[in-house]
Amino acid sequence: MVNTAHQDLIANAVALKPIISQYREELDSGSRLPLELARQLNEAGLFQLALPRSMGGSESDPLTSFRVIEELSRVDGSVGWCAMLSSSCSLFAGWLKADVGQAMFGQPPDFRMAGSIRPQGEALVVDGGYRLRGQWDYASGVNHANWLLCTCKLVDDNGPLTNPDGTPQIRTLLAPADAAILHDTWSVVGLRATGSHDFELADVFVPEEHSYALFNPAHEQGPLYHPRFTLVAAWTPIAGNTLGMARGAMDAFIELATGAGTTMSDTRLRDRPMVQTKVAEAEAMIGSARAYVFDAVGAAWDTVCDGNPDPGPEIARARLAVTNAMRESVKAIDLLFHAAGTNAIHRRHPLERFFRDVHVAVQHVSGLPSNFDSAGQALLGIRPSDPGW
Repeated sequence: MVNTAHQDLIANAVALKPIISQYREELDSGSRLPLELARQLNEAGLFQLALPRSMGGSESDPLTSFRVIEELSRVDGSVGWCAMLSSSCSLFAGWLKADVGQAMFGQPPDFRMAGSIRPQGEALVVDGGYRLRGQWDYASGVNHANWLLCTCKLVDDNGPLTNPDGTPQIRTLLAPADAAILHDTWSVVGLRATGSHDFELADVFVPEEHSYALFNPAHEQGPLYHPRFTLVAAWTPIAGNTLGMARGAMDAFIELATGAGTTMSDTRLRDRPMVQTKVAEAEAMIGSARAYVFDAVGAAWDTVCDGNPDPGPEIARARLAVTNAMRESVKAIDLLFHAAGTNAIHRRHPLERFFRDVHVAVQHVSGLPSNFDSAGQALLGIRPSDPGW
């Protein structure tokens, strides 16, 4: 059962869908979210879905976040992606102290974050915090962000700091977005409006309390911040993004099929047996992948809510369901795109946009085929080398 506050978030996403549609052309040509659209998404609470309640956030469960992102992505994949990315970052605010988060994000909170979990920066240990420098890539939403998530290798005056096993010490620092230099690097085939440009920081001071080590225990104690559930909570909305696009592609295809033929035949697409078969196959892919996400992630969520300290099999199935959903979304959209014939290649048709966007989204680490290897290992009782399983 979705609680009332979380149901309101889903309703907010649904209410924004016609507004998102009005920005269709600008979204593809501008390489960023229009600032007015970003403002409305922010006011609707859709950039901070997992922000702790102790900081004024909604702390929504992962399947509610999935449904919010799914609704947005059903209209435009880039809009859903930006809301997903910032909301996944809001999950990691749970590693900050509550009073620190309140002071950083304000009350009511204004949380719009971009950044990277890849350690592409260097943080020099100084009194009270760190001097931060580096350049990070793929910072989706950086043009409208007010905070930047910067993952760094730690150094001191003697050089790099290492763990007992010799690996670099890694820490995530949160820096104000207005301290960054943006580099226009986002010239891509899909998800263009995410504006996933590079950003650079040079000798920026970050207080110690504005940082955390991700694999240390969170300050927040709720199930959303369970140490074994972190990546499931962060990645479930990505499945909402790709499945939302797949559902949007199905909507667009059905509308097309009822009124169009192709250059080779006047017979409407809907009246062709081959098209009917492909639509049924795509629908089965979308529906079954979505059902698996709800079943597997729901089971993992129930397990951590019940206090299980190490829900290994549930975590493996949930992460597998996310990867499966992303890759099945690609297959479904591909079926519909090719069934539409030359209709689908025109930029005026939504199928073309969904086709481009989903092929970029699935390149995310959560959608890689190697996740099937790790899931199989975990289910067979073998500890995967990839962390988080």
